[in-house]
Amino acid sequence: MNIFVGNISFQTTEQQLQTIFAPFGEVKSVKIVTDRFSNRSRGFAFVEMDENGEKAIEGLNNTMLNFQSIVVNEAKVKRAEKTIAIKK
Repeated sequence: MNIFVGNISFQTTEQQLQTIFAPFGEVKSVKIVTDRFSNRSRGFAFVEMDENGEKAIEGLNNTMLNFQSIVVNEAKVKRAEKTIAIKK
């Protein structure tokens, strides 16, 4: 299950996220999304978990991490838009 974690502090590390999600089940990966130019955190991350992701969402949504209340919910699938080239 892919989980969105929002409103994270810019000081939050992937290791901290791994640590708070681990009690709920196997954490397969953690990725803090960064700005490609400054390499600074954009304030959100994605955590990939096993089937226990629902428990993590229920247990961690609106909890405090680094003095900020984090938002935890199931990541929505981003659909790629099709671009159709029309030849004249």
